[in-house]
Amino acid sequence: MSEPSLQAPIEAANAYEALFVPALFGQWAPKVADAAHIQPGQRVLDVACGTGVLAREAASRTGPTGHVVGIDSNPGMVAVARRLASTIEWRDGMAESLPFPDRSFDSVVSQFGLMFFTDRRQALREMLRVLTPGGRLAVAIWDLLDNIPAYASEAALLEQTAGLQAADALRAPFVLGNRKDLVKLFSEAGIASAQIATHLGTAQFPSIQTMVEADLRGWLPVMGVLLTEDQIVRILEAAEQALSPYVTADGRVAFPLSAHLVTATKP
Repeated sequence: MSEPSLQAPIEAANAYEALFVPALFGQWAPKVADAAHIQPGQRVLDVACGTGVLAREAASRTGPTGHVVGIDSNPGMVAVARRLASTIEWRDGMAESLPFPDRSFDSVVSQFGLMFFTDRRQALREMLRVLTPGGRLAVAIWDLLDNIPAYASEAALLEQTAGLQAADALRAPFVLGNRKDLVKLFSEAGIASAQIATHLGTAQFPSIQTMVEADLRGWLPVMGVLLTEDQIVRILEAAEQALSPYVTADGRVAFPLSAHLVTATKP
């Protein structure tokens, strides 16, 4: 992708790093790294690395003798990740066809990307393929939307004010939250020994407007949903009431959220 055409993806990735990483994603990187048992000197692959918060956590653990690679299909994300941590190897690529030889990595991790892969089973097979025997796989997946009431309320509000397509775009990250379905998915990918543990976290945004506007102007366009300015204004106004239970005394927004960590060791 040429430099001018990269501008919009880079701007979106910068916004993702500035807002969503501290509000949502950053807190999970140490949990995933713990689940993957990442140690000094290891070779680690982060699949669907985004702007690299998990890869950076991995690099802090592998140290100077280790090697961390982050791969993502979004060139804007990769460009921002490279700027933030130039010592990590960053690659453009698809999870379904990882450009690495068999048994290349001691640990493979992936944080909140599996639900968006075109072929989830193939992506998991690829992660297993590039693992060394005895290597560790750790994948984070958001819990069901019903178990994260703040986002359930926002999705209901979107459906009322902007229609089903907008609401479904917000619901998309939570579509793999059913634990039984996850066990089946991993088993069908040849990972029958996968274990699932559900962990609790906390989302924190500066305000209701910041939280909702990030979704309307940042996330929904990524999912192909573009709202008019009039729609955005109406949704933001309605959100002040709908999400008021999650406003703290100092005006910030904070609410519990949960995610599953699926782990396995390659035989």
